[in-house]
Amino acid sequence: MAKTNFAYEKRQRELEKKKKQEEKNRRKAELKNNPGLAQEGEEDVAEGEASGLAPDSE
Repeated sequence: MAKTNFAYEKRQRELEKKKKQEEKNRRKAELKNNPGLAQEGEEDVAEGEASGLAPDSE
């Protein structure tokens, strides 16, 4: 049976975390430069939450 390469797996996890963090930072910078985008995104989230909070009473 083959041995697991823990160092490789750890490096892949680290790279994935780094990629996600860079994407998050890029989105934050984009919202900071374009404040109008933040308001549009918040409205979309609010509409989604409102529809999810009102279950049918049937």
